[in-house]
Amino acid sequence: MFRNSKDKEVWFITGSQHLYGEDTLKEVAQHSQTIAASLGENAKIPVKVVFKPVLTNSDAIYNLCMEANSADRCIGLIAWMHTFSPAKMWIGGLNILNKPLAHLDTQYNREIPWSDIDMDFMNTNQSAHGDREFGFICTRMKRSRKVIVGFWQDEDVIQKLAIWCGAALAWNDLQGAKFARFGDNMRDVAVTEGDKVEGQIKFGYSVNGYALGDLVTYVDAVSDAEIRALVAEYEESYIVHKELTQGGAKRASLKDAAKLELGMKKFLEAGQFKGFTSNFENLYGLSQLPGLACQRLMAAGYGFGGEGDWKTAVLIRAMKVMSYGLTGGTSFMEDYTYHLEDGNMKVLGSHMLEVCPSIADQKPSLEIHPLSIGGKDDPVRLVFNVAAGKGINATIIDIGSRFRLIVNELDVVNPDYDLPKLPVARALWVPQPDLKVGTQAWILAGGAHHSGFSQAVTKEHLEDFCEIAGIEFVLINHETTIRDLKKELRWNDLYYHLAK
Repeated sequence: MFRNSKDKEVWFITGSQHLYGEDTLKEVAQHSQTIAASLGENAKIPVKVVFKPVLTNSDAIYNLCMEANSADRCIGLIAWMHTFSPAKMWIGGLNILNKPLAHLDTQYNREIPWSDIDMDFMNTNQSAHGDREFGFICTRMKRSRKVIVGFWQDEDVIQKLAIWCGAALAWNDLQGAKFARFGDNMRDVAVTEGDKVEGQIKFGYSVNGYALGDLVTYVDAVSDAEIRALVAEYEESYIVHKELTQGGAKRASLKDAAKLELGMKKFLEAGQFKGFTSNFENLYGLSQLPGLACQRLMAAGYGFGGEGDWKTAVLIRAMKVMSYGLTGGTSFMEDYTYHLEDGNMKVLGSHMLEVCPSIADQKPSLEIHPLSIGGKDDPVRLVFNVAAGKGINATIIDIGSRFRLIVNELDVVNPDYDLPKLPVARALWVPQPDLKVGTQAWILAGGAHHSGFSQAVTKEHLEDFCEIAGIEFVLINHETTIRDLKKELRWNDLYYHLAK
């Protein structure tokens, strides 16, 4: 699904002017090439960094932006003003640029050469001067971008650039992406609805519905040999419960689960889809709810949303792309039940079946259990816990006038006790700043019961993504107070109303 992000590029562009002479411009180019090469060689930067010739006039800037817009490999620009670059030169290019932009305010030298510094040095190394000029014109033009300040070799600067690259990759991945809905959304549910047309206008992806018969055609075409091969992969990858092993009472159900996964994968590959939804109310022609299939397809990189939740399917796909090369997993998730013990409050997250094994803290157990809803055969699923540590929950909602992305930082914890009778994968967490405030804030902001849970993606990834997409971002963390959150939501309503 997403195998080699080095196929994509960010272009390192440098602003200057001819005022300082050719020798200075040669030095500027050498410095820029060195920085671009260093960034490109850093393992944390998930894409190729490409140096572009120094920009010294409006025509060159305009042409560069035109080239970036049409270059399939280019996912964004990193701009740096080595010298002073008069910003009126940038207006034409910035007016047409449709790729994400990061503004790196750095300089080639880390320290001032106290005993040797002269005006030649000052004229050549005036990023502090030039980057403010560039910053002004971006602000004047209301140009969305990420501003990163610091020395180009410092870890915090590299980390912020890497995060922005991940967000830009996700944005690039959604342009022209297709998502399939198997059936409609769960009947009478509000938050999983939304304006798919506005979603396509705003984000660049398309969402379309398909009858279960379309999927069943692919499922029925799966061969016995393909099923045997996939079942063998299950047996090697997971702890298989006795009733699903060779000769076990439920072996046929495991084969049916494999058949469902193979059919769904073939359908998605044939249509070049990047994500999908399912719904336990729409299972006509299927033997069981495709729990295992959804789990494994998520692990392969597909976005997924339960009950027809297409917005979450898109978000999961975007978060999967952002997390490329990072430690930790990302999954579809649902706030399911509370533990309200005084002084020890937490949330148990899970879903009926569809939790991605990329977040498992151990080798998952492959099990089969009854499902009291859906009216089909007992479904096969992977069962596991999630490791303690930091995490986030993110949800994207359509509030009528706009899309809002809400992020809650989490402290993921181990269960207080074993859960021997809970037949689904699960995660346990304490929302920041605590369950009462964090949950109240989530509800006031309109957060859905479905979310993207991740121990790889950070709030900064998603904030950068919102900046690129031009949508509202709401953060709930250890600094959140209800009074301030209410004010923020009211201010945001006013801002987005006036911004139209």
